[in-house]
Amino acid sequence: TDVLPTGRNLFTADPRTMPTPTAFDLGKAAADEIVVSYMQSHGDWPRALVIDLWGSASLRTGGEEIAQGLALMGCRPQWDAATGRVTGIEVLPPAALGRPRVDVTWRISGLFRDMFPTQIALIDAAARAVAQRDEDDSENPLAAATRKAGRVEPRIFGSSPGTYGAGLEAMLASGEWERREELGRAYLEAASHAYGGAEGEGSAAPGAFADRIAEADLLVHTGDDPGRDILEGSADVAFIGGFSAALAALGKSADVIVLDTTDPAKPKPRSVSEAVTRVVRARAINRRFIEGQMRHGPRGASEFAETVDRLIGFAETTHAIAGNLIGAVHDAYLGDEAVRAFLLAENPQAAKFIAERFQSARRRGLWHPLRNSVDDDLAVLIAEADSRAARGAEAAE
Repeated sequence: TDVLPTGRNLFTADPRTMPTPTAFDLGKAAADEIVVSYMQSHGDWPRALVIDLWGSASLRTGGEEIAQGLALMGCRPQWDAATGRVTGIEVLPPAALGRPRVDVTWRISGLFRDMFPTQIALIDAAARAVAQRDEDDSENPLAAATRKAGRVEPRIFGSSPGTYGAGLEAMLASGEWERREELGRAYLEAASHAYGGAEGEGSAAPGAFADRIAEADLLVHTGDDPGRDILEGSADVAFIGGFSAALAALGKSADVIVLDTTDPAKPKPRSVSEAVTRVVRARAINRRFIEGQMRHGPRGASEFAETVDRLIGFAETTHAIAGNLIGAVHDAYLGDEAVRAFLLAENPQAAKFIAERFQSARRRGLWHPLRNSVDDDLAVLIAEADSRAARGAEAAE
């Protein structure tokens, strides 16, 4: 009965074993790096943080992100020796940690909510166990908050059942917003449900997630896939940028950490600015990347458009992206005559989109190029792209 059925479904992991012992060891090492990095930057321990928890990442890593949060709280799973299944949670004593516990809040994705109700129940049980410990406020901020509130408040939040995303994707795609606080409010409203209990079920909890963000010292967003970076997915912009915009809406400040676990043995926490700069310099404006994409015709042009869109998205939501970084990408894609000609010839829609995204960065005051002719150049490119697209449509008819 312990053998996974075959022939009817595809399985990538057995959720009954998550987090696995290996995932816990790696997650604990990453959690230690987060704590040390924060201590080095601020001279004190973090008291509360938010972790993004995605289903796809959990499948790839066996639950490393779950393990990070458990380790930060001062917990570890208990496994059945015969089957490897997780049977419960052990709360470690403060002396075994060598530091205070961290009050961890989880922002789960819709996929995680749907796939891992057992893990939601496990995390909830761990949070409740820590919340009910009789420990000093300085050692256990979660227990201190529980005593102050007179009850155990939820620590797992996500969108309502049947909905997905961070809540601001449509606004970012349309550009129909004026201040990033609007994006922050959309992010907070989307995380409308608290999850927990034995079945990992959700219930409406309006305003509760905003209260947790207001108390957070940092957000941890983990990137574990070596074949993908944070400028290759709109979800990274939505979740990271949404948290940053929510802080602005609440009038608060906190660190936003992109935790690089692509080498599990060497986890590396970076600020959003550091993480994005690293990707831009190493990949986005790298001549080998540009020339490689140009060999792929229209699809390569759309890759350039996606990169520009993610970069401007981070600038819009976090206000942590330097203008010279946007300028470097502009010069590499539109300032280079060969690349500009490639975009117009192979994918005029992508060329127009790129120009419009740079225009939006100018309009919102996120990029101040030294050349006064940039605005005119972008307008000319958009007009030429429209003309080419129209001629292409006529030829197709």
